Amino acid sequence: MAELPEVGEALGEGSLVTAALEGCRLAGNRLNLDVYPDGCRQFLELFEKRREEVAQVEFLRLNCNEALIDSTLGSVPLLKCLRSLVLKGGHAKDEFGACQQGSLTTLPQDFGSLLCLTHLDLSFNSFSRLPSCVTDLASLRVLLVCHNSLVELPENFGRLSKLTFFSAMKNQLRDLPRSIGELAALQRLDLSENSLQSLPDEIGSLYNCRELDLSGNQLMGVPDSLANLRSLQQLCLHSNLLVTVPASLASPPNLSRLDLQNNRLRSIPPEIQSSPFVHLRGNPLGEPEIPLQSDESSSGELRRVFPVPSEDSFTVTPEGCKVILACGVQFYFPPGAATSFVTIHFQTLSPDPQWVKLRHHDILLSEVLELRPHGVEFQQEVQLRMPYTSPRTLREREVVVRTFNGQSWSDLQTKVERRGKPKKHMACCSIPHFSWFLVVSRLVENECSVPSEGTLLFSTVDPNIKVTFPPGVTEETRSVTLQVLPVTAEELAEITDDPESRASPLLCLSQNSTVDFLRPVKIQLPLPPGVTGLTLDRSRLHLLHGNLQAQTWDDITSQVVLEFTHLYARFEVTHFSWYWLWYTTKTYIGGIARKVYERLRLYQVNFIALQRKKDPEQVLLQCVPKHKVDPVLGKLHDRYQGPEPSDIVELFEGEQFFAAFERGINIDADRPDCVDGRISFIFYSHLKNMKEIYVTAEVDRKGQAVKGQVSFYRGEVPDNVPEDATKKRKGPDSHWLATLPIKLPKLKARSGEHSEPKNGFSFPPLNLGNAETGYLTQTNLLGIARRIGADWQTIGLNLGLTYQQIERIGYNHREDLDSQILNMLFSWAQQNSEDQNCVEKLITAMKESGRQDIADEIETVIELGRQKYRASIRRVGLDQESSAEDSAIAMV
Repeated sequence: MAELPEVGEALGEGSLVTAALEGCRLAGNRLNLDVYPDGCRQFLELFEKRREEVAQVEFLRLNCNEALIDSTLGSVPLLKCLRSLVLKGGHAKDEFGACQQGSLTTLPQDFGSLLCLTHLDLSFNSFSRLPSCVTDLASLRVLLVCHNSLVELPENFGRLSKLTFFSAMKNQLRDLPRSIGELAALQRLDLSENSLQSLPDEIGSLYNCRELDLSGNQLMGVPDSLANLRSLQQLCLHSNLLVTVPASLASPPNLSRLDLQNNRLRSIPPEIQSSPFVHLRGNPLGEPEIPLQSDESSSGELRRVFPVPSEDSFTVTPEGCKVILACGVQFYFPPGAATSFVTIHFQTLSPDPQWVKLRHHDILLSEVLELRPHGVEFQQEVQLRMPYTSPRTLREREVVVRTFNGQSWSDLQTKVERRGKPKKHMACCSIPHFSWFLVVSRLVENECSVPSEGTLLFSTVDPNIKVTFPPGVTEETRSVTLQVLPVTAEELAEITDDPESRASPLLCLSQNSTVDFLRPVKIQLPLPPGVTGLTLDRSRLHLLHGNLQAQTWDDITSQVVLEFTHLYARFEVTHFSWYWLWYTTKTYIGGIARKVYERLRLYQVNFIALQRKKDPEQVLLQCVPKHKVDPVLGKLHDRYQGPEPSDIVELFEGEQFFAAFERGINIDADRPDCVDGRISFIFYSHLKNMKEIYVTAEVDRKGQAVKGQVSFYRGEVPDNVPEDATKKRKGPDSHWLATLPIKLPKLKARSGEHSEPKNGFSFPPLNLGNAETGYLTQTNLLGIARRIGADWQTIGLNLGLTYQQIERIGYNHREDLDSQILNMLFSWAQQNSEDQNCVEKLITAMKESGRQDIADEIETVIELGRQKYRASIRRVGLDQESSAEDSAIAMV
């Protein structure tokens, strides 16, 4: 162990403690120093002056809000008799009464030597991982890690076999290790208010567990193994996303309370519903459920269709079928859905913000799926399952399938599930027509019908937010929608640079009528964090009203009558939009609120520009949310190298930006995504904003390296963004975002170079494919060859060339990589020019060789060819659909 610092060095001069004071602090085998503002300082003094006595302490409490806590922890492992250790934060509070987290993020490794320790409390600190030394505490019976930032528990957590009570309340746990089932002695387990989405079956092995609290998570289901908890007395599952529960959940013989409140349960097994100890308030019981068909019940009788990646259609028969596309999309056509054979065409499209209109705070989770013929209807409902990228949190959001009918977008009633191995997130719905579909994450919508008798609407995100409609509020029934956007104190302080400001969640109310209510509607909002009715300074409280687009915020505090309780503020309105409670000393609060609202819609991102190690002319560009930068770079490290990511910039969801190569570096201007010499991107926070680009130099690199750069510029901003938000840019160019260096190294001199051009041999004219599916011309192949680089041998083998052919090409052109590539590619093209499927083979070979970038470009070229062919057919009047329509018009 490292030498402890001298007390004089750690504490400064004049820090002697009187004997009386020492005796007061050190009472028998207990040392409670967390109640004193300088407890850590006193511990270090006591340890220096009375080390033998302190070493016998069995119960120690320290304050982790103190600056000397890290220095103090160095000597704690020397207390070998220690049985109970409390290292809590939360002792310091801000002026609003909110607890401040302690500074601990780890523990010294030798903490694992405290073999007598049975009780450890690390609550109200800043741990994101449980220190590895904790699982070495073999005698531990009680472990408390509440109010931290834990995202996972270690895989060997089950080593704590004597643990009887574990609480990780208010963390960020997403899943549990399977070893949790090895905690055979565990009696109380509190995992409430985390981000758990599923539970391992092994949790059913906690046979001695009497209290299990899983409330406030993101659980959509629970394993049947919970029925094995024969000692269970209390099971709390309220405030989750449960859509179903097993009937066996009520079977533990000692169960006295089963709390299922505030979930999404529409039906309950009779065994549970009849139990007197079950609590079900806040569930949509009895409301209709999406009539999704069960694969297990009927899929075995239906024909299964698996279109290959090169196909863009499938046929539905009256017998029905289940269709699984290569992209993961699934369809269920029940028997009788089609009365005759119907050919369905499909394609996936990159979302274009010109027509994919996202609402405020929407997050796009998938590409666009187009199904044709548009508007086709079936005799029975068709089920659609679309894979999507899971959002970081579901507690404040919900996933829906959104469809476009050619004029407007609408959301479909959607159910989410996880399928397959590994499990993929799927959005499931019944589709009313064939058109365009995508998956989005939106703020949770709570909706109700308001009759003339009045009703009550509350938020499932924050049940403390309520809207009361009195009798006579309307003559005709109207529909009202409520959405809530929580805002943390940390977010507010970061945006406003004012730690004293506090705000309630944002409340958005809308209705399907343009007429104001006949009687005032009462709204209840929670007071901002740290503010109570007893400590409230009314001069600092402001009620803000925003228009429907949240472009303007007005202070309406003086226009309404505000009533206060200990926790809530209540007021009455007659029309709906945004409402927001602020507690601050600022005066121009409307402008500050608008700024905060704009920032809540922005994502902080970094740009990366990496070059392939084997081929520096292959440049990977990507825009990455800042929390994903390290994982993304870790995956690319083996194949790519380049500069550090750019500084953080901010982008809106669906915002366009461009990448421009500068200072002597060129790109192919014929790329479909190239606009005025710049590569176009659309930023979507949960989709891959990545492209690989082949670059060239303006000068001959045989004599020198080229030190260029790639700069990123802002493009079109999404709709409904205030104009002043688009003007706050860095640099002399108001649209400039960032610049990263790109270096193309000097080419190595080759001995015996040919005096003839490197492409000295001639190639016969080539057109791979056919007119209907699209051609790859000789020019296209030359462009592809320029992008292949050092991967040419792998690509050649995947194209079907023999190893001997690859070896001969390499030997014959051993001094010229470009000639090797051209010979390989054109040799294959000449051999397969008569094969109608040769283009599909080329695309597949590129994918198998890890060159998805080239495969994507080939598919884009082919699609453009198809579109040109179809357009030419229409122009000469040979298209059957167009001809039929023209004939019908002529007959009218």
